[in-house]
Amino acid sequence: MSDRIAVAKTYKLFVGGAFPRSESGRTYQVTTAEGAFLANAAQGSRKDARDAVGAARKAFGSWSNATAYNRGQVIYRIAEMMEARRAQFVELVAESEGIKASKAQVAVDTAIDRIVHFAGWTDKIAAVFGGANPVAGPFFSFSTPEPTGVVAVIAPEEDSLLGLISVVLPAIVSGNAVVVIASQSRPVPAVTFAEVLATSDLPGGVVNIITGSAAEIAPWLASHGDVNALELTGAEPELRTALEQAAAGTVKRVHYSHGTPDFFGDPGTARMRAFLETKTVWHPTGAVSLSGGGSY
Repeated sequence: MSDRIAVAKTYKLFVGGAFPRSESGRTYQVTTAEGAFLANAAQGSRKDARDAVGAARKAFGSWSNATAYNRGQVIYRIAEMMEARRAQFVELVAESEGIKASKAQVAVDTAIDRIVHFAGWTDKIAAVFGGANPVAGPFFSFSTPEPTGVVAVIAPEEDSLLGLISVVLPAIVSGNAVVVIASQSRPVPAVTFAEVLATSDLPGGVVNIITGSAAEIAPWLASHGDVNALELTGAEPELRTALEQAAAGTVKRVHYSHGTPDFFGDPGTARMRAFLETKTVWHPTGAVSLSGGGSY
């Protein structure tokens, strides 16, 4: 029997495509469902949240202007990277959530398949959620969906990986950038997912992951003037109410699942639609006289 002591890992934040320590210098211990030490995680602060918002805003322009085809390829690459680390994620989810390996395997496989599912949506959003509008007059009228901007996300506490992916992917598929507060008690699958993102083709800053207390960090995101929307599916009801009130000051979009969400079920389209804006363009039809007497 080996008497070697395993190297204890301290996970950092994931901001702007890099892995900084929390500016607060704080960490906390993460344990398995049985109470055994698993790792150390950074205790994020409001300053970390502000840095993450800045990184998301910087990344939003290029990500939202990327072609739908390109975004689909990038997101599919995330699934490829996760597939290569599938066994590791199964082990981490089983340890974090205290479930059998067979059940953890189902959760990880569903998470990977969920990424592929949303990768296929990138070039369908405009056709499904936009279109030509019938108008009574000599006009063309078209409505096109556009991403909202920077979305702050509170990931579910219990579903450490599948829940995280189920609330993050619908936001970024259309071109939004996100700041995510991971599960506080089960952050290891989330920060390991950050390692996947860092080695994929996803531009830095599109997804930023902060570990720590949602009760401490989320109020600053909810009131931040450069955050455009909130995904509060993972927030406790009392915290959710406070965050909705804080969000009203800057007229943010707010979305959350009513009741207990079933992340193993059909993901639907509600989470994608929640973070889309609709732009409608009108244009006259028929011949238009030009200054030279011609028409078109």
